[in-house]
Amino acid sequence: MVAHKVAGAPVDYVALRDELAVPGDFAYPVLADAERAVADVRLPDEDASDIAFVTVDPAGSRDLDQAVHIAADGDGYLVSYAIADVAAFVRPGLPVDDEAQRRGETLYFPDKRVPLHPPSLSEGAASLLPGELRPAVLWQMRLGPDGEVTRFDVRRARVRSRAQLDYATLQTQLNAGSAPPAVALLEEVGTRRMALALRRNAINLDLPEQEVVADGGHRWTLALRKPLPVESWNAEISLLTGMCAAQLMLRAGTGILRTVPEPSADAVATLRRAASALGIDWPHGASPGAVLAHVDRGDARHVAFIEHAASLLRGAAYTAFDGEPPAERMHAGVGGAYAHVTAPLRRLVDRFGSEICLAAQSGTPVPQWVRDRLPQLPQTMADADRRAHEIDRAVIDTTEAWLLCDRVGETFSVTVVDADPHAATVVVDEPAIRARCTGDRLQVGQVIRATLAEADVAKRHVRFEAQ
Repeated sequence: MVAHKVAGAPVDYVALRDELAVPGDFAYPVLADAERAVADVRLPDEDASDIAFVTVDPAGSRDLDQAVHIAADGDGYLVSYAIADVAAFVRPGLPVDDEAQRRGETLYFPDKRVPLHPPSLSEGAASLLPGELRPAVLWQMRLGPDGEVTRFDVRRARVRSRAQLDYATLQTQLNAGSAPPAVALLEEVGTRRMALALRRNAINLDLPEQEVVADGGHRWTLALRKPLPVESWNAEISLLTGMCAAQLMLRAGTGILRTVPEPSADAVATLRRAASALGIDWPHGASPGAVLAHVDRGDARHVAFIEHAASLLRGAAYTAFDGEPPAERMHAGVGGAYAHVTAPLRRLVDRFGSEICLAAQSGTPVPQWVRDRLPQLPQTMADADRRAHEIDRAVIDTTEAWLLCDRVGETFSVTVVDADPHAATVVVDEPAIRARCTGDRLQVGQVIRATLAEADVAKRHVRFEAQ
C-alpha cells in the first residue's frame, strides 16, 4: 500500500532506525567507563598550546577531530595538524572500546547522530573544542613552495584550539581577506595540493551532494548542495596527513591502508565513450582526473558524465599488513598510498592508524593491542561502512518517497543521468530527487517529461514513467 502524508507530520526516522537495527543509547557500563576515562586522562608532556589552532567543520558540530594551523616557512609552508587523541581515553578491552568495535563508525540521520563514542568523550573531553586544553596527536608537515612534502613528523602533545569555524563563515572570511591567521594560507596550500593531485592522476568526483535538510519547520526536504571551495581546500590537509601516515606505515612494515584499485582500461574506455556521447572534450593524453577537474558541475550533461565516472572508484577496502607491505597499496581517488588517521572520534580505524604512526615515528614497538586487532580490523570497518551506506541510502529513499507520495500522477521535468534500453536513472531539480524511470531509448543527458508512477514510503521506492 502506498503511504500518504499526514498534514504537518515529519518523516519518521525513529522508525527507520528501529527497522535498520541501528545501535541505541549507550549502556551504563559504557557511560561509566567513559566517565572514568575523562577523570583519569593524562595530558602529554609536550606542550604545543602556543600554536593558535582553529577547527573547521560543518556548522553546529561538537565532535571536533582536527585542528589546523598553517604558517609560512621560508618559501614554503609549515602545516600543523592536531588530531583528537582518542587512545588517551579509550582503554583496550574495556566497555568503551568494546562498544566502539561493535559500532565501527558514527552514523548520521537528519534528526540525530548515532556516535561511535559516548558524548562525554566525542562531544566533550576528547573533542578539540575551543579554549580547552586537550591531548592530541600532532602532525607537523613542511611543504615546499609547490606544496610537496619535504619532511614531516608526528608525536603526542597538548594543544588548545582558539576558535571553532564553520565552512560558510570561513569561506566568507577568506573571500574578504579577514580569515584568522591560522587558516589565512588555507586556499594557497589547498590549491597547490590540488594541483599536485592532478599530477598524481588522482580522481576527484566532487559531485553535488544530495542531502536531507530542514525546511524551516519540523519537517524535511531534499536539496543538492555543492561543496564550497573551502571544503576542498580543508580536505586537502586531511588527505596530506593521510598520505604521510601511509608512508610511515609502509616504511615500518605495519599498518592499515585505505585502498581503491586503479581503474581498468575497460572502465576508462567506457568513460571516454560517455564523454563523446555527452559532447565533453577529452584532450589527447589527459587522465580521467584531469577531465573531471574541468567539467561544469552546473551542466546536467556534465553531471551525468561525473555519475558515470563513479565507476572508476570501485573496490574500496581497508588493507592491513604486519610484515611484508601489501601488493595493493594505491588509493586511485587520492593518487597514492593513503591511510585514515584524521577522524578518530567518528571512525574506529583512525585510532589504530595513529598508534601505528606514533610507534613508527618514535622507533618503538607497535602496541600489542593494535597488532592483535589488526587482522580483523578490515572486516570490522567493511561491515561498518556497509551499514553506513545502507543507512544513507535508506534515509534518502525514505525522504524521496515521503516528499512525493501525494503527488503520484503529476508530471515532472527530469534529467537522464544513466540509461539502459528500457529504463534510466533520472534526477528532479526540485525537490532534489533521483529515481528510476521506465521508458525506451532514453539518452544520457536528455531532459524529458516524466510522470510519477509510484512513491511508496514503506518500500522506500519511487518510479517515474517517461512520456
